Amino acid sequence: MAQLASKIHEVIVVTRSEDGRPHCAPMGVSEENGHILIKPFKPSATYDNLKQHRQCTINYTDDVRVFAGALTGRRNWTTLPCKQIEGDYLTQALAHTELEIVGFDDDDPRACFKGSVICEIQHAAFRGFNRAQSAVIEAAVLVSRLNMLPVDKVRQEINYLTIAVEKTAGPRELEAWGWLIAKIKAAGIDL
Repeated sequence: MAQLASKIHEVIVVTRSEDGRPHCAPMGVSEENGHILIKPFKPSATYDNLKQHRQCTINYTDDVRVFAGALTGRRNWTTLPCKQIEGDYLTQALAHTELEIVGFDDDDPRACFKGSVICEIQHAAFRGFNRAQSAVIEAAVLVSRLNMLPVDKVRQEINYLTIAVEKTAGPRELEAWGWLIAKIKAAGIDL
């Protein structure tokens, strides 16, 4: 019988660079035996930062502009200092988890950092994603893989996701969607 894959949660990981600046990156993380697994591609700023500074935050937000922004060159999001680690969390976070990295496998093409939860803090209630927010996150995943996916697959997915955006998007979702569509078109994909 095949083993079931662990659930992947789309979050924003905030790490600190060598000079102490926060770096925000969208990432799918999973949980295993009470630890959070972060698997950044190599090379990446998240990989470098976690190797250097073994603390970070996992940020849960419904502001999908942060996901889209990280993939389109908009990474300067406001952060606040953490409570129990030397790190930062997003001001848009509905909740955040502060982690200490306790294990590391340097596999290719993705490393795996194992984080132990130091504390979890709730800032506001999560009311759920509307369909446009989910569509923006899915489109962000597509944009992160433009060099790996066939053009027809990207077109097909974007055409389907556009329906949800047109029906349920608010101003934040429309802004994020616009950034992602511009990135796809800049990659030479005609929609």
